[in-house]
Amino acid sequence: TACEPCAERPEKPPIWQIKSQTIIWNGEEKTIRFENARFEFLGVPLAFVPVFTTADPTVRRKTGFLAPTFGFTEELGFSAEVPFFWNLAPNYDVTFRSTGFTRQGFLGEAEWRHRLENGRYNLKIAGIHQLEPDAFSASRIDSQEENRGMIGTQGQFQINPRWVFGWNGLLQSDKNFSRTYDIGGFNNLVQRNEIYLTGLEDRSYFDARVMNYDIQESTDNGSDERQSAVLPTVDYERTFGNVFGGDLSLTFNTRNNLRDDIDQRGSLGTDNFNTFGLDGFNGRTSVDVEWDRQLISSAGLVVKPIVAAQGDAFYFDSADPGDISATGATLTDEDSYFRGMVTAGVEMRWPFLVSAPGASHVIEPIAQVFVRPDETGAGMLPNEDAQSFVFDTSNLFDRDKFSGFDRVEGGTRANVGLRYTGTFDNGVVVDGVFGQSYHIAGVNSFAQPDFVNAGADSGLESDVSDFVASLGVQTASGFGASVGARFDERSFEVRRVDAGLSFENDVLEASIDYARQQAQPTYAFSELREEVTAGAAITFAEYWTVAGSATYDIATGTIDKRGIGLMYDDECFVFEIGYSQDRNSSDELTENYSLRFSLKTIGDFGAASKDLF
Repeated sequence: TACEPCAERPEKPPIWQIKSQTIIWNGEEKTIRFENARFEFLGVPLAFVPVFTTADPTVRRKTGFLAPTFGFTEELGFSAEVPFFWNLAPNYDVTFRSTGFTRQGFLGEAEWRHRLENGRYNLKIAGIHQLEPDAFSASRIDSQEENRGMIGTQGQFQINPRWVFGWNGLLQSDKNFSRTYDIGGFNNLVQRNEIYLTGLEDRSYFDARVMNYDIQESTDNGSDERQSAVLPTVDYERTFGNVFGGDLSLTFNTRNNLRDDIDQRGSLGTDNFNTFGLDGFNGRTSVDVEWDRQLISSAGLVVKPIVAAQGDAFYFDSADPGDISATGATLTDEDSYFRGMVTAGVEMRWPFLVSAPGASHVIEPIAQVFVRPDETGAGMLPNEDAQSFVFDTSNLFDRDKFSGFDRVEGGTRANVGLRYTGTFDNGVVVDGVFGQSYHIAGVNSFAQPDFVNAGADSGLESDVSDFVASLGVQTASGFGASVGARFDERSFEVRRVDAGLSFENDVLEASIDYARQQAQPTYAFSELREEVTAGAAITFAEYWTVAGSATYDIATGTIDKRGIGLMYDDECFVFEIGYSQDRNSSDELTENYSLRFSLKTIGDFGAASKDLF
């Protein structure tokens, strides 16, 4: 047994033990052989085994069978998986898995793993001949296939201390095999296939990737054809110090997208019609240069002049879809388009330190002004990487608030705000930001149409923006709280809220998060969205923990996700049991069960569900 004797009652049977008439410890083969052995749990004999052999505790890798796992789903039936590990050498091995399903037959898997001096890679294959495809609903891809399989590979190599090369790839007979049969490493809903090269130095960064995406859905709704192949995307950043007394930063980005079908969603002729991607090929190359220098006066005023220039070259070979946005964005009829933007700005900060008994406070007014021409090509150019946009305190003071390079902020704008940081002797730290943005001159980029209506309902589409605020509190006792909000610039009506509470100590770990977003018809959200997510884990006795979580949609009055689990974990034994429910966008519930117990130094047994919490 690996169990320690009870301190109060040493004669008490351990949680588990193996008793044997004869025990042979082979020091050369690193095995322990039990003859006429019986397995006892809490002192009760549960199984008798004439001969039982396992690796001794000093062995980390040894050829042999691994612990089986068990499971059940309605479509697959009961399952039992028996893995066999083949230790070919200290740095490479093969694992075979044979899984029997009462409804679908036998699934075979094999995985080769190889570790080299500077990296590792693996190769996995799996396949099955389904005995009862009609066990799946007729609308699912799984019901239309009998012979199914996959081949996948992953790898990563450290070329030198600065450069990393790697890949991740999956080929399969149909779009949902690996997810249905939970093939490890390849069971995600969105499978990203890629080859990448990354470099990192003290003041520079490089990343190049070729990517395409597989959507492992149970139905074929054409989503794969709407996914873009990225051929390639390249990012490079470098900062040069002591250039005219300041810092000069260079940013280079290029993206090249190839898509079979145009990705349009929403209702044509309505405000929520959006084009998320063009068919055919489109690409962009951008270069951005920024110089800034920080000057500090004797009174503590911090002045930072900023000068920046960005140039973009767009090129595309797509069928002209005409008016592809309800707000009037229309693709240019040219094969290429060049765009430039120059910016001159200044940032002023004046931090004040206020010391008081038991606390210190830093109050910092911040003001920025950026002068630049209008954005050219808005509503005429593809928008692939600047579709996601949320205005809050995290980007209030950004020179360009768009999330990517396909859109660039134009016009003269001022950002004004106040930052506060409080530090207290009892370990409490408070930080907050409050501010607003003003469009002063030129054309407001956030009010201009584009293919996905980026900027609409963001709070920046008017000359005077909504107010944004955030506040965070952290204590030494483990309590934390945060809230971020956006308020209407006139009525102060709450338009968006993200809030959270958390607490952690030796007994309790708990959190609750609240999110509220006003209706956004432009993005096909015609109703208020509001939900609460709560989770907690309580250690109610030594070795015992109970955990649970739930997500409640306040707007619809439904619980979208919930789960509960119980775990026992000591020095020799682990036991877990859990249950979860997940509701998808079609209001369908998926149930997951998990049961696992581990005899430490012997193995794990049980059935594990995916994403219990």
